[in-house]
Amino acid sequence: MKNRNDKIIRRLSHSSKFLEFLRFCVVGVVATGVHYGIYLLLIHVVKIERDWWTNVAYSIGYLIGFICNLWLSAHFTFKEKITVKKGIGFTLSNVVNYGLHLSFLNLFLWVGIPEQWAPIPVYCIVVPVNFLLVRFVFKKLK
Repeated sequence: MKNRNDKIIRRLSHSSKFLEFLRFCVVGVVATGVHYGIYLLLIHVVKIERDWWTNVAYSIGYLIGFICNLWLSAHFTFKEKITVKKGIGFTLSNVVNYGLHLSFLNLFLWVGIPEQWAPIPVYCIVVPVNFLLVRFVFKKLK
């Protein structure tokens, strides 16, 4: 059994798609951490008890996380240069992603999840979708 597992691990470690996925996960954790950290900071430091402020704080965190994600995705995950075409594709894919983020955030807030915890299930749903969109941009757009 151990020999079989070693073969699987060896095969995966040489798979460029698997390594790309691992790099994407690292970048995703960093960008999501930046996004979530800024969001939490803003909702706790600027204590405005308004529904719109949650969306503004989330959007500011998303924008900063987006910039981090673009740079890290290009240089670390896909090891590609950022071209105008890829930058536009990445931005458009993130417009879709941003819409999903805000829709799910407001859904989870509406069902009663506290504002500091509502982003967690959003990330669980939206991050896999983002991987597919970003991979398409960097691998299919030349």
